[in-house]
Amino acid sequence: MSTRRWAWVHKWSSLVCTLFMLLLCLTGLPLIFHEEIEHLSGTVQAPAMPPGTPDADLDRVAKAALERRPGEVIRYMFWEQDEHPDITYVSMASSIDAPPEENNAVLVDSRTARVLDEPKTNEGFMYVMLKLHTDMFAGLPGTLFLGFMGLLMVVAIVSGVVVYYPFMRRLKFGALRTGRSARIKWLDWHNLAGIVTVVWLGVVGLTGTINTLNRIVLGLWQMDQMAEMTAPFKHLPPVTKPAHLEQSFRAAREAVPDMTVRLVAFPGTMFSSPHHYTFFLRGNTPLTSRLLKPALVDASTGKLTDSRDMPWYVKTLFLSQPLHFGDYGGLPLKILWALLDLVAIVVLGSGLYLWLRKPKPVADNASARTGRAPAPGTGHRDVEEVPR
Repeated sequence: MSTRRWAWVHKWSSLVCTLFMLLLCLTGLPLIFHEEIEHLSGTVQAPAMPPGTPDADLDRVAKAALERRPGEVIRYMFWEQDEHPDITYVSMASSIDAPPEENNAVLVDSRTARVLDEPKTNEGFMYVMLKLHTDMFAGLPGTLFLGFMGLLMVVAIVSGVVVYYPFMRRLKFGALRTGRSARIKWLDWHNLAGIVTVVWLGVVGLTGTINTLNRIVLGLWQMDQMAEMTAPFKHLPPVTKPAHLEQSFRAAREAVPDMTVRLVAFPGTMFSSPHHYTFFLRGNTPLTSRLLKPALVDASTGKLTDSRDMPWYVKTLFLSQPLHFGDYGGLPLKILWALLDLVAIVVLGSGLYLWLRKPKPVADNASARTGRAPAPGTGHRDVEEVPR
């Protein structure tokens, strides 16, 4: 394909996605530092206790949450030991099959089974930033639309590199023509910032697109591996009053002793079956801590029924999520991600400026002087963009 066609692809793929990419870059900045912002905003922390204080029986933790919100049921429990140590996050709703958006949170001290807080989960600055970044308050259609915009950004990056190569053969790499017009200066800054961040932009664009397939990927897992694991219990009556939570918890940990429990889905929820607790365990290395392994425990007996590694497509999703926000290397990597995000805003903003301030085509200027229409095939190339 000719350079002219690549330039056309770069122009229109960029124009279509630019405003949405600007939205994602701006909302992504606070999300990179969500842990730090939560701590500064006064998020409840578990009180200090002697090291090695044992955790309370999980049945006591569940009882404390149910007593705090009578008439509701527990759907999930999860733990974020790195971010919020010694706290059990209990997700509750009016019924097991209530809409996913209905989520009443109860924070319980994992060691004393004492309720610490009932935070609001659908309001506040970080909630708005997250919703704008993930689906623009439009649900699954909004998520998939942003995924398509991410793909367009990847197309814009690839076509931009193709267009940039022949252009820079006439100039030194990173040359800034400071003596030219304002538009030429912005063009040079746009090219330099874009080529410097091309790998990062590609990684963030691809991982962001993968993340938008979250519900689809997990839906495939439910129809595939999850259905196979729960097939022997398909015709049994659902467990309406699940018990043996602590016993089930221990059974899951004993089945995979080198992993720790991150989340438990109660019977009847979308990540379990009507007959099981599903425990999701994670590893203890930087890589395996990003992956989850399900362990199914019979909620009526507290005995393990199955545990398997998740398929490759779910692992790909899990690994892309922290990479998208720079969660692999602690605060230094987060700062680097934020700086690159700011550079990306410059790339997007300068590209929009260059399009809005585009000069008249050369052929139109010539026809105005001669009074004749341009000949077929004559250029509409921006004369200022040709390096001299």
